[in-house]
Amino acid sequence: MQTPESLSAARPTSRDVARAAGVSQATVSLVLGDKWRGRVSERTAEAVREAARGLGYRPNLAARNLRLGHTRTALLVVPALTNEFFARVYTGAATVAARHGFGVVLYPSPDGVGPAKDPFASARAALDGVIASSMAADALKAFRGTDLPLVMLDSDPSDTGAAHVNLDIADGMRQVTGHLLALGHRRFVHLASAVPSWTFDVRAAALAEALRDASVRTVRAPLDVDGARAAAERALTGPGPRPTALVCDDDILAAGACKAVRRLGLRVPEDVSVTGFDDLALATAVEPELTTVRLPAERIGERGMAALLAVLAGESPEPGDLPVTLMPRDSSGPAPAA
Repeated sequence: MQTPESLSAARPTSRDVARAAGVSQATVSLVLGDKWRGRVSERTAEAVREAARGLGYRPNLAARNLRLGHTRTALLVVPALTNEFFARVYTGAATVAARHGFGVVLYPSPDGVGPAKDPFASARAALDGVIASSMAADALKAFRGTDLPLVMLDSDPSDTGAAHVNLDIADGMRQVTGHLLALGHRRFVHLASAVPSWTFDVRAAALAEALRDASVRTVRAPLDVDGARAAAERALTGPGPRPTALVCDDDILAAGACKAVRRLGLRVPEDVSVTGFDDLALATAVEPELTTVRLPAERIGERGMAALLAVLAGESPEPGDLPVTLMPRDSSGPAPAA
């Protein structure tokens, strides 16, 4: 048997272990892969283990996984890391992944929303599956038609090409509108996201249904504070009676709406109530604090990773939408007297 001193000082390989133990590489693979029982003697197995310990040998898991056709790596495709919501989605996904020996590679769209450069041409062989937000769906066009498992977050469940993990977005909008109607509001502006996405379509449909007996005008705005402020100013100064409530698709839009109200010399909520969606840290950083809908971002990341693991195991993901919660705060109040 060769001694460790006679072997190369480079990182030891399974061949080095085989030489040190006086066995074949196949025997080393059986022993270190814990598949030796009934095929290798206990004495030989212990000799292999002793040689591996003496050499400081560690299996190359990356190479092993590639040979087996999996890398225990998932790709998470999101619109942007600058959005706190998606950073929290990643945290949830990574937490579940770590418990199962997986890693999560994050792939944000360079422009924040819309298409991203195709990450799949070079990475496809190094991935076990993909988790993607519906807001970054354009980044997946090159991936469609491959056999890489896909889980979509907050996405149209009628798309049968993937598993889905959804939030109960429609119920969130119903909670917002019910809250405002109970406060006496009847003149609304829907400050809607200009980003095309299934999740925003659901919000619009739920709002229209809940407010079918009220006055509602839709104004679209980009997902940034300045764009939302400009859109809200136009809505508040347009012809006809001034709206008493601005229902916003997102907390960032709501922050812009609050700025617009103040710039026009009005008060939130005494003259105009403003509501958001997401419950980002921003919601309690502004004054007054935002009435908004809390979306469990980390939980959707957890469920997304759990769904991918289920698909990889040939099982069905956990069914049902994740519940959302209205967070009433000081940006909403009774409708002003006519």
